[in-house]
Amino acid sequence: MPEHRELRDRPMHRPLRWLWLAALVIVLDLATKAMASAWLTYGQPVEILPIFNLTLLHNTGAAFSFLAGHDGWQRWFFAVVAIGASIGLSIWMSRLKARETLLAAALALIIGGALGNLYDRLTHGYVVDFLSFYWGQYYFPAFNLADVAITLGACGLIWESLRDVRGHKKS
Repeated sequence: MPEHRELRDRPMHRPLRWLWLAALVIVLDLATKAMASAWLTYGQPVEILPIFNLTLLHNTGAAFSFLAGHDGWQRWFFAVVAIGASIGLSIWMSRLKARETLLAAALALIIGGALGNLYDRLTHGYVVDFLSFYWGQYYFPAFNLADVAITLGACGLIWESLRDVRGHKKS
């Protein structure tokens, strides 16, 4: 049994290979934002389902338009945060164990989402959002595929941490 544990705790072989997933997120995110910008009229919802619209919006803030009303400093603040987070998460990824594939995927999703939104911030000064869910008169803030990737990555991190906590209790 100790041999099995030893195999599980060995370093992951080429953990940065998971950055292909981050690159895929970036490509899909930028492609869908470009299509939304080309095909949609700003602020004009296009109903897809009774609870879902495509609505082109520009967000100068962060999630839920946090700090969007400020005079532009937040663009650079969020750019620095995205760069710092991507570097930090890449370093974390480079140190993963062989058994931590879910964690590698989660980190790659977050990195890809952060860099997809970073591109928008640096190029346009805002992030392109276009996915809009609502119920009656209640609208969830619009978002994009980078935001979906970040959310899925965060869920993966939470799942992995809960799994680790349960695993340590059994040991």
